[in-house]
Parts: sequence; C-alpha cells; structure tokens
Amino acid sequence: MNLASVLLLLAACHLSVSVNGQEHKEAIELSMANHDHVLGSAQVVFVAFCADWCPFSRRLKPIFEESARVFHQENPQASAVWAIVDSQRQADIGDKYFVNKYPTMKVFVNGELITKEYRSTRSVEALTNFVKFQLSTAINEFSSQDQLNQEMDKSKRNVVAWLKKDGPEFANLKKVASILREDCSFWVPTDHFGTQTNDNKLSFFDPDSNEEAKFTGNFNDYDFVKQWVTDKCIPLVREVTFENVEELTEEGMPFLIYFRDPDNKTTDKVFGEAVARELYDQRSAINPLLADGHKFAHPLKHLGKTKEDLPVLAIDSFQHMYLFPDMTQMNIPGKLREFVMDLHSGKLHKDFHENLDQRMIELAKAKAARGITDDHEAQAPSTRPIDTTPPPSVFKELKPSDKRYSILQKSEL
Repeated sequence: MNLASVLLLLAACHLSVSVNGQEHKEAIELSMANHDHVLGSAQVVFVAFCADWCPFSRRLKPIFEESARVFHQENPQASAVWAIVDSQRQADIGDKYFVNKYPTMKVFVNGELITKEYRSTRSVEALTNFVKFQLSTAINEFSSQDQLNQEMDKSKRNVVAWLKKDGPEFANLKKVASILREDCSFWVPTDHFGTQTNDNKLSFFDPDSNEEAKFTGNFNDYDFVKQWVTDKCIPLVREVTFENVEELTEEGMPFLIYFRDPDNKTTDKVFGEAVARELYDQRSAINPLLADGHKFAHPLKHLGKTKEDLPVLAIDSFQHMYLFPDMTQMNIPGKLREFVMDLHSGKLHKDFHENLDQRMIELAKAKAARGITDDHEAQAPSTRPIDTTPPPSVFKELKPSDKRYSILQKSEL
C-alpha cells in the first residue's frame, strides 16, 4: 500500500464512525439513509439544517464543523454526534421536522427531539458549551429532606423521585429529565439517603397551587411516565416573554393572550382555570398565554387599550388581532370557548366586517380618549379609517428575524 493510500485510509477513519461503532470526530452528513442509525448512536445528536443558497447557512457551516472538531478534541469520550443536513439534497428530513427557516439547529437526546431549538450565539465556544450542557446531568441530588427544602426553588416546577439508581425506573426518569430539563427541576436522594425507603415514588410540586401530585402508574412504562411528567412540566397556560416569543410563534398556533398588570397576577389562576375548563380539547389549535401588559404595551395600543384597561384578553391570529368584547364575561360558561371557536370558524373576521364602520369609529374614539396615536398620520375619530381590516397582528413581527435566518415563505390557507 503506497503512502497516498495510507493517508486516505487514515482520513476516512478519522471522519467516519458511525457504521462500525467508532466515534464521530467531525460533523457528518445526515440523510434519510443513515437517519435512524445516527440518532440512536449517541446520547446527544446536534443537527444543523442548512441550505447552500442561504447566506446565514454558509456562514454557520464552517463554524459548526469547527465546533465539532474542537468539541471532540476536548471531549474524546463524550457520547455526542454533530450532523449537518443539506436541505436541498435531503429535503425530506427538513420536511420531517417542519424546518421553515435556515439555518435551524435542533438537538436530539437519547434519540428524541428536544422541543426547543438552539437559538443563541453562533460561535465555536457557544455551540460546544451547548452540547456540553445537554450531556450534563439533568437531575439534582439531595442528602436530606432539609437540604431539599432549602435548595428546591418552589417558584418553579419540581419533580422529586425516590427510585433505585440501578433499576430501569431510574433510567426512564433520567431520559425524561434530559428532555424536560428546561421546563422542570428534577430531584432524587443520594444513595445513602435513598435507602430510607423501599418504595418507588414520583411527585410533582406545582408552584401555583403549592400542591403535590403523585404518580400512580407503571414506572417501567417509559411512554406513560414521560407523558405524565410532560403534562405537569409544560402547563396549559404559559407566559410569553421577549425571550421566548420567537419559539412560541413557530409553534404555529394563534395566541390567546391574557394581558395583565405584572404587579397583580391574582387573576392568572382564574384565566388558567377558564382555559382548562373551556378549552380542554384545543391544545393543538390555540396557544393560551399570559403577558405582561406593561412590557407588551404595543399590542395593547393596536387594540385601543392601555395599561389602565388591564386585564385585557385578545386573540392574535398572526394576521389580525381580535379583542374579547367584555372581560366581565370571561368566566361565564361557554363565553371563552365561543370566542375561540368563532376564530376557527371565521366568524370573528366576518362579524368585524359586518359591523366595520361602528367598530372602527369606536376603536378610533377609544385611542383618542387615551391619547394613543398610530404610527401613521392620525385621523379624526368620527371618520372611517382607510384601513378596513381588524387591527393587524403584532406578534407576527416577533417571529424569527430575516437578519438571522432565511425564511421559507409558504402560502397561507
């Protein structure tokens, strides 16, 4: 064998790994042909969906490839794979994971997709630190009940488990914790303290009600444990912030937004109970959210409202915004559901146009009375505005920025 052949063989061994159980030393190309094998080959698989026509992808790709090299040099034994999807040649993978912008970076832990994408700094240091974090333990230990009481942040969602660490029950919990680590804090006793009980126990502590919910199912049924913990850790009603609004918009569901005074959150529970009671079957059709009415003053302005009007309830469909007409009726059985169903049926939009003149005059008068001015030239409140549509969506402007991504424009239904 000549020198050139030896060098080629060494290079191939360095770049490849997966098929024969070797470790990936560099970013590999992910395709449908190797998809299942790659996702199951490591604890963490970090995937960048890129497109050659996208300038942001062209910038990221060499950084991502260098990050993979640096990571494996610094962590040669780590169970992690870095992979790149050429979204032109492997479009079916992008479709499989609903990728609608480039570049998109997703992470899989133990073969399962983590809901939250990587959206932070695109640098070698930031990317490698992200993978290290995903590999780190997602479970906290406590050596006494006093330590647990002192260290557990009761303002957050907490899961406490008493399980033998050498059993399949703990293995299931560990996998669930890796997936939901950003939604819940997980706690288990140390080996010594854990010997005080022989029973397997799993509890969820709700920060809002301060109540404990106990798991009563089969600890060996991973899917059941995962679903139970997911339902507890990811609440039906979430808080929208400027930090998470981008990823919330990408879930694609209209927002049902409850704007309230941040110093008076007493009605948060009332709204949550109304959503649970009225919209129990709408989890995949509407996104119920709490919003700081002071920070999100701009959407209120478009509705002709100010912080003096809080609380305010509205729907943002990403095309238009619709105001819940009478806040005193929010808890009347059926009213909240009717509001959401009217959005889905198109009735909200239809009703707006049927009563357009009066509604627009009322909106203009309300803005004038509160000293609210539009971004364009002000008009007399008694005249019909030129714009004859419902107030435009504000939250669609908070979707992923075209200064960081190339957005795929898909036709709306």
